[in-house]
Amino acid sequence: MGIFSSIRDAIFGKTKSEQKTLPPVTVPGQAPAKPEPKPIVDVENSLDSMPGADRLNWRTSIVDLMKLIGVDSSYENRKALAQELGRANYSGSADDNVWLHKRTMRELSANGGKVPAEFLD
Repeated sequence: MGIFSSIRDAIFGKTKSEQKTLPPVTVPGQAPAKPEPKPIVDVENSLDSMPGADRLNWRTSIVDLMKLIGVDSSYENRKALAQELGRANYSGSADDNVWLHKRTMRELSANGGKVPAEFLD
């Protein structure tokens, strides 16, 4: 499991069906069962409701976001996250961290999260 998966699971939670997934049963002559749509998670509300959210700048800081959800925010983990999200030359600079925060928010949005537009710009 990668760093992004840890972030996603901490914010979205894991449903029982995601924890243990069985293959769908197919009956000859019947259409296959359609998977149930995953509920949309309000990322901002979810993060705001976590203990300590009022003391951390998670809205713009990737380090504070990771701290809030209990994911190690070390340089090594941020570098691994950046590589997962497509940036091979992550150096930990302020610009890199801004990119990483925005890219993480875009990925959360792409994975079913409702993310405010200002987090995506």
